[in-house]
Amino acid sequence: MKLGKTVLFSTVLAAGAGLAMGATDAHASETYTVEAGDTLSKISHKFAGNDSLVDKIAKANKISNVNMIFAGQELTIDGEAKTEKAETTETTQAAPAQTAAVQETAVQETTQTAPVQETAAQTTTTTATTAASTNSAKEWIAQRESSGSYTATNGQYIGRYQLSASYLNGDYSAANQERVADQYVTSRYGSWEGAQAFWQANGWY
Repeated sequence: MKLGKTVLFSTVLAAGAGLAMGATDAHASETYTVEAGDTLSKISHKFAGNDSLVDKIAKANKISNVNMIFAGQELTIDGEAKTEKAETTETTQAAPAQTAAVQETAVQETTQTAPVQETAAQTTTTTATTAASTNSAKEWIAQRESSGSYTATNGQYIGRYQLSASYLNGDYSAANQERVADQYVTSRYGSWEGAQAFWQANGWY
């Protein structure tokens, strides 16, 4: 897992936001629609330029686990936080990396679906093959990220799958690393095979 995880995001705002032009109330709250790959950290960076809004967004939207949000979920963003950002940052902002976002979506859409099987025997064989393929892709990534070590560290990245420390929420146990890695890959790529394909194309996942 590399730096791109904490930067890459899509920024689709709900209708009526009025953030950029014509807004008459600088302190009005705004609704943000979560896209695939978003985290509270990424959303906070979008509005405040740092992680300062993570707890505020979680509290305002009654999110008990800051590492678990879902595509399509609508979040309320405090208007005061946006005003603080405007006062402390330059008015010219770089556009989001749209090309990278499109590439991420393309990877998600290529998730393979096993064909419908006609017999129980065929279904069993396909399930076993898919599980083996998933385990193979998962192990492939683990070996390249950490040589398979649950205790490997690289800056803010921890463990076998080099997950961001914020994703693990302080629990670096092997069981939690496996659970969070599965959740992360399913949410972002649809499958470990999809994550492997992205890694092979980009050098990180």
